[in-house]
Amino acid sequence: LLPGKEHNFVKYDDSFITDLNTPYDYESLMHYEPFSFNKNQSIPTITAKIPEFDNIIGQRLDLSAIDLERLNRMYNCTSTHTFLDQCSFEFENICGMIQGTRDDLDWVHQLSSAAGQEDHTLSGRCKGAGYVMYFSTSSGTADEVAILESRILYPKRTQQCLQFFYKITGSLSDKLIVWLKEDDGTGNVRKMRKIQTFQADTDYNWKIAHVNLNAQKKFRYVFQGLKGNPNSSSGGIAIDDVTLTETPCPTAVWVLRNFSQILKNTSNSVIQSPRFYSPEGYGFGVSLYPHSRVSGYTRIGFHMCSGENDGVLEWPALNRQAILTVLDQDPDILKRMSASRSFTTSKDHVSSGANGTIIWEKPSVAGKFDASCNCYRTTDWGWNNFISHSQLRRRSFLKNDDLIIFAEFHDISHLNKTEVPVEPEQSAFMEGLILERQKRAAQHMEPVQERLPYLEDPCDPNPCQNDGVCVNVKGRASCRCPSGHAFFFTGERCQSRQVHGNILGMAVGVIAGTVVLTIVLISMMSRR
Repeated sequence: LLPGKEHNFVKYDDSFITDLNTPYDYESLMHYEPFSFNKNQSIPTITAKIPEFDNIIGQRLDLSAIDLERLNRMYNCTSTHTFLDQCSFEFENICGMIQGTRDDLDWVHQLSSAAGQEDHTLSGRCKGAGYVMYFSTSSGTADEVAILESRILYPKRTQQCLQFFYKITGSLSDKLIVWLKEDDGTGNVRKMRKIQTFQADTDYNWKIAHVNLNAQKKFRYVFQGLKGNPNSSSGGIAIDDVTLTETPCPTAVWVLRNFSQILKNTSNSVIQSPRFYSPEGYGFGVSLYPHSRVSGYTRIGFHMCSGENDGVLEWPALNRQAILTVLDQDPDILKRMSASRSFTTSKDHVSSGANGTIIWEKPSVAGKFDASCNCYRTTDWGWNNFISHSQLRRRSFLKNDDLIIFAEFHDISHLNKTEVPVEPEQSAFMEGLILERQKRAAQHMEPVQERLPYLEDPCDPNPCQNDGVCVNVKGRASCRCPSGHAFFFTGERCQSRQVHGNILGMAVGVIAGTVVLTIVLISMMSRR
């Protein structure tokens, strides 16, 4: 160990810390890496008792599932603020969705078995498994329609992003249309609004889609399959892995197909994205180096591109936040661990040439011409260790061998004007300590000892009953009560046991049935 770093390896028992009744988390964002604080770079300071986790501990992608569970238990959170709905169609109830009542045909809850109809949820892990919602367009008549509606949803914000995966393998005239069905002002969800249409093409792979809904009242989102020419169709329309969040949709989405084949090429060449446009109108792009200068890693960078709006935009483009995200395609959005990095453009970001030009200057001045986009691209700014090759293969970053990258570029200069300097408040004890120091310094006396008053732990001993977890909240004990399948506990100290309503109903039903049966038997006996 490096000198002075020994304290990072001190062990504590449960009288000092709590795991909030969760298991040991090898994937925790807070876990040290194998070579943390070591003198010799070839000798690890931490090894897992299960060797398979040696390459997992120390991940910095995102909060793990257990990290989130601990946070929710610590702050007594029971719901998210941005999550509304998700469905991977793996169960018969199809997440509460309903078929249309006035359409021509129904969507089919289809098992992934036939070639060309593979499920997206379990892609790359299981063959002939997983379900999709499928609308065949290879028979019948043109312009036939199938409708699939979500359950009624209640927005807490005014912006929603619907993300889903789809593929159209039928006629080039087939269409997938997304509608919004809203409250009409009378409490009935019936007001229809067309949002976006997806036209068939010759690419039969799974595609990712993002649709801004902006619902203000209770609503349903609706998928409409529209059949084109059945005589030229040998397939249909499939949808899978639907997610709805109350967040903005990504500005730019870049999909790199067959990425495993790209990784096999060991050259240090760069792959440039198409040109995207920010909400302000800036052209930008993403640079990807499959093999970074750091061995075993992929480099991802951000650069500016010349565009049609350059003549009216502000240059250099400073105080803008660039965010790059490699999407973890886990169907459960709450379990995703996407790799995301961000930075703010600054005048300190200069090119390595003799001129030292700010790389956020107008691309036609600071950049080089690229025929692939018919535009000028500036030097990219990014990370040599954005994501490791082992991380790419371990989670769902390469589902269907597709790597998906999101990019954002937003003006945050207004934050410079909203910052308010805050002077930390000092307690009376600390003020007295400072005055005593000043007094002793003036009198050339020995410095006063920095002794803080001892604060008792309100959770020692644990005041919570029935195995409740005690959490210190601003010096007061707060109990997190356990819940089982049949019973749960309530009260300030988890002292009251309650029965789940369904269990109570079953119990009452059983007792009532027993009483009725007893009366019937007594009546029959008396008649004899």
